[in-house]
Amino acid sequence: MPLGIIRNDITKMKVDAIVNATNKRLIGVSGVDGDIHRAAGYKLHEECKKLGGCKSGEAKITKGYDLPCKYVIHTVGPIWSGGNDGEEETLVLCYRNSLELAKKYDCKSVDFPLISSGAYGFPKDKALHIAHKTIQEFLMEEDMLVYIVVYDKESVKIALSDVSSSISQYIDDNYVDEHIHYRRDRFYNRNNKRLQKCFNCGYEFESSYDLDYCIICGNSLNSKEQLAYLKYLEGLYQNANFDDIPKNNVKDLKDKSISSDSSNFDTIKYSLSPELVGVVSKLDESFSQALLRMIDERNMKDSDCYKKANVDRRVFSKIRSNENYRPKKHTALAFAIALELNLDETKNLLEKLGYALSRCNKFDLIVSYFIEKQIYDVFEINEALFAFDQQLLGSA
Repeated sequence: MPLGIIRNDITKMKVDAIVNATNKRLIGVSGVDGDIHRAAGYKLHEECKKLGGCKSGEAKITKGYDLPCKYVIHTVGPIWSGGNDGEEETLVLCYRNSLELAKKYDCKSVDFPLISSGAYGFPKDKALHIAHKTIQEFLMEEDMLVYIVVYDKESVKIALSDVSSSISQYIDDNYVDEHIHYRRDRFYNRNNKRLQKCFNCGYEFESSYDLDYCIICGNSLNSKEQLAYLKYLEGLYQNANFDDIPKNNVKDLKDKSISSDSSNFDTIKYSLSPELVGVVSKLDESFSQALLRMIDERNMKDSDCYKKANVDRRVFSKIRSNENYRPKKHTALAFAIALELNLDETKNLLEKLGYALSRCNKFDLIVSYFIEKQIYDVFEINEALFAFDQQLLGSA
């Protein structure tokens, strides 16, 4: 994704450039600064000595030497002294100047630490907010893959302490009871009745052992003969209302003998019962069509939408050029956030891909929490998802 947050050692990141939060003399002594110098080798120290130091808020660049990155961008963050000495403005300059320098050297991927949030005492919540706001503003105009790299989740948890408490309460209120019942029901089903799950539509239901097709979409549950047919119709029927299909047609579909290596799909298509053909012909608009329509309705530019969604331009291009392209759930949800959809609108958009928002899933609950609060900042949501060890919104 264009802007993400990960837990890792910045000296091991294989990117075009890493940012080093250093001191004015550019001498790596301790902390991450010292780790970077030790990993890069003595040649980094020799080049730094020739740069003549660095003022707070400025940024200077060197080679990466023994590091897996091409460049190291050195910047000097402000020392926190209460917030009345221009510390926030200086921290903004650190990120902005580092990004401009990365752009000048044609860097496509850059990793930042959380500048000044360690020994320099900058409050972690303010540091994280400034980092993501400044980087996001830059990425609205430029294409670059940027990560904020932290050693552990504690930095994010501290920065999000109030929000995390609210989310935890929301999860407790909405997740625990239903999850307990869900787990108990699954245990009962596994010990008493067969629990079927359709890999096509995801529907899970109790069934007898002799049922080998999904009672919702008609997908074969254990017959390879249906595979060619399912692949052929994947982009056609996934949005159809299969509740309208008479049960005998679903059974007919199950009984059809279609070879998995058959290439004559026209014959397969025209051998279907008229009722099923009628349902397929009345498909709702696809995810791609719905997304592009909503972008136009909001008078948004494509670039504004996919950047606000924190989605890579190449992924959006696939969605635009192929109306049957099926993005992953976290990408689809990122677009729902970018479009500022309410909860019902979000559910309707996900349904076009066969996805749902479940109250037995922490990822879904956290995203639902922000939608209900009408908070549509993807990175703010990703901070919370990261703190709870969940998949982040967006896509690379």
